[in-house]
Amino acid sequence: MKSAVVLLPGLNRDRDMIAALTKISGRAPATVWQTDTEIPDVDLIAIPGGFSFGDYLRCGAIAARMPVMRAVAEKAAKGVMVIGVCNGFQILVEAGLLPGALMRNSSLKFVCRQVKLEIANANTMFTRRYKPGQIIRSPVAHHDGNYFADAETLARLEGEGQVMFRYAEGTNPNGSINDIAGIVSEKGNVLGLMPHPENLIEAAHGGSDGRALFEGALGIAA
Repeated sequence: MKSAVVLLPGLNRDRDMIAALTKISGRAPATVWQTDTEIPDVDLIAIPGGFSFGDYLRCGAIAARMPVMRAVAEKAAKGVMVIGVCNGFQILVEAGLLPGALMRNSSLKFVCRQVKLEIANANTMFTRRYKPGQIIRSPVAHHDGNYFADAETLARLEGEGQVMFRYAEGTNPNGSINDIAGIVSEKGNVLGLMPHPENLIEAAHGGSDGRALFEGALGIAA
């Protein structure tokens, strides 16, 4: 299965994402730069974490306005799978591909540790390799991961099953409303999450809880 990784100035998890997709899919992903206006035919587009453009203005605000993000939006509209991790999640929100906002952590401090996640919806391509309610582990590393949405948007997300991951067992690292760690678009093909599943895909990482997410998105046989 084919994938692509979006590259932007200031991202620092691009190599992690490339390594994970290469190991899981058996082929290196294509890379697309901020000024690219076209993305090759792929099954999955990934926007990695980091600090695009130094997080100036707001996290992801400048990156969301780069030409490559218009190309990502066009692919998403055609049903291509898109995943944004950490800063990638922030970029997807700023680009209008996902609702809500990601604010400063409630502690006002950068958080880097492992958390537990509950699978809130296992009926999407991204989560189909997990069981409903399953608890998995994942690393986080962010300063602005406090997810917020107005009451109407939140009710829609919860009612339509668009909440994919929740921080579990008291491990919420940022104060995110309803313990939300990741959400999916209405069509189910655009996922944003703050934790880093690409950093827990093999024994060398200390576990492989994140691997199933990419296998599901890429349609790799179990």
